Amino acid sequence: MRRDDEEAIAAMPHLDSPGWVSADDVWFVTGASRGFGRALAEDLLQRGARVVATARHPIVLSDLEELYGDRVLALRLDVTAPAEIATAVERAERHFGRIDVLVNNAGYGYLAAVEEGEEAEVRALFETNFFGLAGVTRAVLPGMRRRRRGTIVNISSGGGFVGLPGSGYYAATKFAIEGLSEALDRELEPLGLRVLIVEPGSFRTGWAGRSLRQSPVFIPDYEPTAGHRRRAVVANHGRQRGDPVLAARAIIAAVTSEHPPLRLVLGGDALANIRGKLDRVAADHRGWESCTLGTDIVEDDEAPLRRLGA
Repeated sequence: MRRDDEEAIAAMPHLDSPGWVSADDVWFVTGASRGFGRALAEDLLQRGARVVATARHPIVLSDLEELYGDRVLALRLDVTAPAEIATAVERAERHFGRIDVLVNNAGYGYLAAVEEGEEAEVRALFETNFFGLAGVTRAVLPGMRRRRRGTIVNISSGGGFVGLPGSGYYAATKFAIEGLSEALDRELEPLGLRVLIVEPGSFRTGWAGRSLRQSPVFIPDYEPTAGHRRRAVVANHGRQRGDPVLAARAIIAAVTSEHPPLRLVLGGDALANIRGKLDRVAADHRGWESCTLGTDIVEDDEAPLRRLGA
């Protein structure tokens, strides 16, 4: 192994490294009742951080309050209710004085071929996964801007980068999150604030279990594509390779890194799908470059350069 490779590996964050999280840090986690949100809340509290853990039914967070006392504030929050968002953020800032890291984790999955999708279910999906995330973000940003300090963590998905059959509507919510997050990152960078987009693959959370919704419609023509994948997702529940505890550690490592990424991919399946898409996109760009450039208006003095491929 070359010396520069060894140095690069040594500089990589390791999930078992201690002391990343300051005891003064305040993390606000939506959807903390289970899955990534619960794993994050537990890991952060074990490391000594202060956590605002929110859920639609905060009674499920009472064990954290018993264990960690004043370092955890369990609040009711339905992210589709603007009044509850405002109240939760106000109570968190009054209790702890500020919010240093917002983790937008609340959301759920929905499986259907595009033609099988139900209008009401699709709109409800966007209300939670996208509009809820945007609403909480808008509520937290004023305090972060005043302090010129803070990080917004948006839990997207590998399906927020690669659309897969049977989850087009879910992917659409996550693609929307990715676009919003990219723009937000550019808006906040001059203010000293950060954005992290998290793109998990298949993990042993409730996403494919109790949290999953499906269209009751199955159109036979889509059985080899969307139908097959819908059944495979459900059948694989509880056997996914991804560990939410390790995912929580990876997210914390990225947030507290001196040089955090904009995107953090979690899981080998997500990484393979994303790399495959990048290769396909690059091939399309190369194969159709002349057609792409041919749509520009070219001034006379630019024509020779265009012919030379400059």
